[in-house]
Amino acid sequence: MTHAPQATALYERREGYIPRVAAIHDLCGYGKCSLGVAIPVLSAAGCDVCPVPTGLFSSHTAFPGWYMHDTTDILSDYLAAWQGIGVELDAVYSGFLGAPEQVDIIKQVWDTYPDALRVVDPVMADHGKVYPTYTPELVAAMGTLADGADILTPNLTEAAIILGREWEGTDVDGETVRSIMGALRERGAKNVVLKGIEHGDGLIHNYVWGDSVDFTETTNAKLPYMLHGTGDVFASTLLAAVMAGRDLACATAFAADFTADAMVVSAKQPDFEARGVSFEPLLGKVTALLG
Repeated sequence: MTHAPQATALYERREGYIPRVAAIHDLCGYGKCSLGVAIPVLSAAGCDVCPVPTGLFSSHTAFPGWYMHDTTDILSDYLAAWQGIGVELDAVYSGFLGAPEQVDIIKQVWDTYPDALRVVDPVMADHGKVYPTYTPELVAAMGTLADGADILTPNLTEAAIILGREWEGTDVDGETVRSIMGALRERGAKNVVLKGIEHGDGLIHNYVWGDSVDFTETTNAKLPYMLHGTGDVFASTLLAAVMAGRDLACATAFAADFTADAMVVSAKQPDFEARGVSFEPLLGKVTALLG
C-alpha cells in the first residue's frame, strides 16, 4: 500500500460522541450483504446505525430462487417520522436500491441533513452485468446519485455504466483507471474509490482519489474464488474507518485488508460460496479503530 502524501480526514470524531449513520440498503434474510453487513460493521465502529430498508429479500439474488418486496411506498412516511422526532444524522450511506423513486428520496434526505457525509455505493452491477432487479430507469437514476457523493465506491462495471462507457473487463491499465476516476470526479463525486482492478499480477488493486486525498493504490492477494457481499463489506468497513476519524487512504487500505481477511475466514465455512462472506469473527478489528 502507498499512502497519499496529502490526505485529510472527512469526519472528525469527537471523543465520547456516537455518530449516527443512516444506512439506506436492502435487508436480505439469507446470504451476508447490504444491511446484514452495514449494521454490525458500523456498530462495531461505535456508530448508531439507523437502517432504511430499500427492499426485503429472502436471500441474495445469486440463488436461483428468491423473493423481493419493494419498500418504496413506505419510505417517505418512514423518513418523515424521523424528522418529527428530531433525528440528526452524521452520514447518509446508500447502497442497493429497489426503484428509481428511491433516488429522489435519498436526495431529499441529503437536503434534510445538508451537513451529513454522503456515501454512495452504487450497487447495481458486476463483471459486466447489471443485477436482475435493476431497470434501465433505475440504472440512470443511480448515476445521478453518484454525482452528488462525498465518497463514491464503484467497481469497474458500475463506473463504466455511470460514465456511459463500454466495460473493458477487470484488467485495465493505470491510465484508464485515472481516466475513469477523473471523469467521475468531473461529474461531481468529491472522492472516488475504484474497486477490484486486476493487472494480471495475482493481486487485487483498489484506487482512491479525490478532494481529500491524492491518487493512492492499495493491493491484496487475489484469492481463487468470488463471494457475494464482498462489496458491501468493503464499503461498510471503509465508512467505519472514516467515521473513526481515518483519512480516506487509510480507510481504503483498511477496507481492502478486512475484506480479504473475511474471504479467508469464509472459505472455512460449509457451503461458503453460496452463503456469502463471513466477517463476524473479525469485527474486533473494526472496534480497534476506536483505539
